[in-house]
Amino acid sequence: MTRRDRRGHAVGTASADAIDATEQALWRTMSFYGTPIYDLDAAIAADPAWSLPHTMKAGFLLSLTEPSVAADAHVALEEAAHLAASDPDPRERSHVVALQRIATGDWLGAGEAWRSHLDRWPRDALALQWAHLFDFYRGDTRQLRDRIAAVLPHWRDESDPLRPFVIGLHAFGLEENGAYDAAEAEGRAALAADSRVPWAIHAVAHVMEMQGRHDEGRTWLGACRPQWGDDDTGNGFAGHLGWHEALFAVEALDFDAALAVFDRYLAADRTEITLQRVDAASLLWRLQVLDVPVGDRWRRLLDGWPIDAAAAGRSVFNDVHVLLARLGAGEHDDARRWAVHATAAARRLGGWNAAAARDVGEPLMHGLVAFAAGENDAAFDRIADVRTRARVLGGSHAQRDVIDQTLLAAAARGARRPEGRALLAQREPARRATPLGDRWRRALSA
Repeated sequence: MTRRDRRGHAVGTASADAIDATEQALWRTMSFYGTPIYDLDAAIAADPAWSLPHTMKAGFLLSLTEPSVAADAHVALEEAAHLAASDPDPRERSHVVALQRIATGDWLGAGEAWRSHLDRWPRDALALQWAHLFDFYRGDTRQLRDRIAAVLPHWRDESDPLRPFVIGLHAFGLEENGAYDAAEAEGRAALAADSRVPWAIHAVAHVMEMQGRHDEGRTWLGACRPQWGDDDTGNGFAGHLGWHEALFAVEALDFDAALAVFDRYLAADRTEITLQRVDAASLLWRLQVLDVPVGDRWRRLLDGWPIDAAAAGRSVFNDVHVLLARLGAGEHDDARRWAVHATAAARRLGGWNAAAARDVGEPLMHGLVAFAAGENDAAFDRIADVRTRARVLGGSHAQRDVIDQTLLAAAARGARRPEGRALLAQREPARRATPLGDRWRRALSA
């Protein structure tokens, strides 16, 4: 008798214990509550010959985009590929193919592999989660919406415990495409079905950020804190949601609150992976361009960041934030060398990231170096030249807003104030008036 998972897919194991463990790991992968590694180890112990737990371990580690776990990810993927070679199930082999592309840096190719996979198995939540994350990392706003929309007709059963997580993914995709009302409604609907869906909390926070609803945003995240940010929650998304909470405080010019949130969720002793350190660097940079003293936080962030030169060139988004950390800590020469090294590494590796590094990452990094050196007009010109193409860096609109914040600061400090006022005017239709916007307006009119 063929066993099946809880969504009706055939699985390559006869062990009920192994299936149960992978289901728990899948929930952790989608909810960010705890690490799925221990569940996957339990599944492997229950059936060492089943490829899927090894595949899931590799996929989880690769999805962190974390250099320190890359070797473990490759070991797990090699074992998965070895076992899948004799696995009669095409779905489980298809997972391995997509992840092999991720492992080589071909994130775009992996997205195409997941598209074909989901066309055939639209209720494969694991493929959906991984594809969504790497669409996010590549800044593919259209796929963030359309990939999820394509499978939604297969997720109509409201009793399905994973449905709220799928709805949460779609809410974020809608937000990144400017459908703010629909995004907020879907995010709230997901949470009404299951309050422990951090991606839905995240989607609603993004809507409020993009609309300048900073007071509502702070209230929203505060009300949801028991689901994401209390010390005993154990949610891996807490650092990023804390980052959002700090952004709302910055928008209100409440810098003490922003730093308090930083210290709670993003301080050096609380960050473990690059994704968290990227948020830390982004927040400190936004405060720096506003001339807010941050003490020794830059130094501690950089000292606790094991920057791996061999990992450069795979994600221009991550490479830019390494540069910000070095500039923030005053290591300008190292930052210049990093810009050269990271773009050369991207060219050598090829793929989608090579084009992103060449067209946007390299000029952006040199513009940021110029800004840190006080060359405000040169910085403005270099950064403004790539602003409209910045989506290819990856991340969200809110994350890439660090570019606009730097441009506004460069304009206010140099001779590009008319251009700065034009940039501010472009931002205003979507965002309500905020204290931060008023501060930029005053700085640019002086």
